[in-house]
Amino acid sequence: VVERAFQKSPTPRGSLAVKQHLDAGKTKEFTFYLTWHFPNRKAWSKKVVGNYYTTRYEDAWDVAEKTQPRIPELEEKTLRFVQAFIESDLPEPVLESALFNVSTLRSQTCFRTPDGLFFGWEGCNDFSGCCQGSCTHVWNYEQTTPFLFGELSRIMRTIEFDYATDDKGLMSFRVNLPIVQAQAMKRAAADGQMGTIVKIYRDWQLSGDDAFMEHMWPEVKKALEFAWIKGGWDANKDGVMEGAQHNTMDVEYYGPNPQMEIWYLAALKAAEKMAGYVKDKDFAKTCKKLFDYGSKWTDENLFNGEYYIQIIQPPKAKDDISPYLLIGMGSRDLQHPDFQLGEGCLVDQLVGQYMAHICDLGYLVKPDNVKTTLKSIMKYNYRATLYDHFNNMRSFALGNEAALLMASFPYARPEVPFPYWSEVMTGFEYTAAVGMLYEGQTENGLKVIQNVRDRYDGRKRSPFDEAECGHHYARAMAAYAEVLALTGFYYSGVEKIMKFKPVEGKYFWANGNSWGVVEQKMSGDAMKVKLTVMGGKPLMLDRYELRGFGIKKFRKNPPVAPGKTVAFGVNK
Repeated sequence: VVERAFQKSPTPRGSLAVKQHLDAGKTKEFTFYLTWHFPNRKAWSKKVVGNYYTTRYEDAWDVAEKTQPRIPELEEKTLRFVQAFIESDLPEPVLESALFNVSTLRSQTCFRTPDGLFFGWEGCNDFSGCCQGSCTHVWNYEQTTPFLFGELSRIMRTIEFDYATDDKGLMSFRVNLPIVQAQAMKRAAADGQMGTIVKIYRDWQLSGDDAFMEHMWPEVKKALEFAWIKGGWDANKDGVMEGAQHNTMDVEYYGPNPQMEIWYLAALKAAEKMAGYVKDKDFAKTCKKLFDYGSKWTDENLFNGEYYIQIIQPPKAKDDISPYLLIGMGSRDLQHPDFQLGEGCLVDQLVGQYMAHICDLGYLVKPDNVKTTLKSIMKYNYRATLYDHFNNMRSFALGNEAALLMASFPYARPEVPFPYWSEVMTGFEYTAAVGMLYEGQTENGLKVIQNVRDRYDGRKRSPFDEAECGHHYARAMAAYAEVLALTGFYYSGVEKIMKFKPVEGKYFWANGNSWGVVEQKMSGDAMKVKLTVMGGKPLMLDRYELRGFGIKKFRKNPPVAPGKTVAFGVNK
């Protein structure tokens, strides 16, 4: 029986009851299902864009009727996934941070419109989304979606290149809705645009879908060429970004800096490989030439012996900057620009290298410089306590909590540095920690991860809600990359190859389309491997490589179906 009581407010109130006779001393369970059906989701513009799920159900009652019979099956699948994940021989803070942040994809941060397109805010306010438009420079960091839900990740690439990129190659870094207004912003972010180029390479490799990449290639090419426009990021086309570079710090950097430059190098490397695959040989040569010069220049000019810095280069005049690159949160005096990094040590200065490792693209700058930089980030940005730390911005950590600061200034600080320099944000911390794990600085990397989880321990803060600008912040899903770094996992559906580190143990793996576990155990000079596909699509596999150890080639290579296990040995 449902009763609704309307008071002065038009908000409906109700109660739900069932009648049962219970004898004394008896216990009975009562199960209620709460379902919903809201077709009137509104965009940032207040226009109704709708919800995808309402196209699959007629109303809330239909949701209940169709879902209730499937609950045992859905619970079994969920528990099987969680159990496989948590049984991995990985440190507990890694398992926790990677798994708990998956919940963001089911929070109000993310949604799908009736056409099936998938979007994300940056995070959630208490009563609305926070920072609209699947912001490219925020979503660049996260690895949860591509490795666990590959189809959704490829949808995001479709939005970025098919909808948000115009004929000039300008990608609006916030997508307006309805989708016909995707390009309305007409402003580009340097890190956001370069990162999407690397992400489409990653998603192509994971899926093995050549048609997907080849369809996107003309737009990808234009997006990279946009860096070379007059007044652009690399207007003189030498492989070094000198122009006005709007970025995830919500300001424009003027002059070469590690954050944008190493993203650019990653984009050039990824574009070179894609161009070679589609036989665009001239463009591949151009990308390689710019990468080689830019990489060498970066090491020679931005590395100060401890970490990479920014060389501040003010523009001669505002007219020298393409109007598509100025967002409106820039400097008052371009001859003496505010909000710069300068000689600061930035927590995510190697974010492009982080992504290159995930994509198996190799080093973008000198390996020794990468290792030294990560040690310097720990040396200068780490705070064992924040009691004596001054922060005039938002407080995402405080008191006796330990954290990595966004930036430190060991030698000289700009009079007005970028606004978030004294803050603490988990997605950036995870990015640095993953870099440390890839470089074998495991103790430091795990220390940073443990500190984050200590702050989000369920007592002080929700363990399922890592905040930045809003709750359930998308960037925190970078935590999944910790699993990749510690296991060495890489999969290419293009080459049908899977890679792992040659370490004994049981590990979870996922490529966005299939998922399962692998067990590795030494036997003499060989590694015995048991590879199980537990869910998703059949796994295509021609080679299994243990990095620096050996490769197993399969003569007969039918796909490994879900529920199947293949066992083999890998010799040195």
